[in-house]
Amino acid sequence: MATARRLPLGLRVAYLAMHRQTDACLARSGCTADQFVLLGLLARGDAVTQQELVRRASSDPNTVRAMLVLLQKRGLVARVGHPTDGRARSVSLTGKGQLLHKRLLADTEPLRKRLRSLFRSEEWEDLNEFLSRISTALSARSNHEVKKAKGEPR
Repeated sequence: MATARRLPLGLRVAYLAMHRQTDACLARSGCTADQFVLLGLLARGDAVTQQELVRRASSDPNTVRAMLVLLQKRGLVARVGHPTDGRARSVSLTGKGQLLHKRLLADTEPLRKRLRSLFRSEEWEDLNEFLSRISTALSARSNHEVKKAKGEPR
């Protein structure tokens, strides 16, 4: 049972260590680890709504909006009205944002290599699977609890 109690703290400590190391890798670019996450999500394809970006980043809408405003001021992202939903905004990387993201990927590659070197190939795959299971289970539970608290049907 003691091991089960250590997991939440272990996940937190590992996340914060990785976050601090990523911030250090990105310091000279003027970009934070959290902004790098948004750039990376946007680099995967076409424009997405801010709401979808919030979901993909597992973040708070106000936090994502604030980061997008800063990234837009730097000319790294474009935010425009959604073509079919007047309340929504579509977000995409600009050419400048794409170039910066590529540079940031290179800047953070040594950290990713260091992380991968801690595990054998199959362990690395297992770790990613385990983390995915945790986030899926906790997200589903969280969504259920929110609906339950609001009195909504599952």
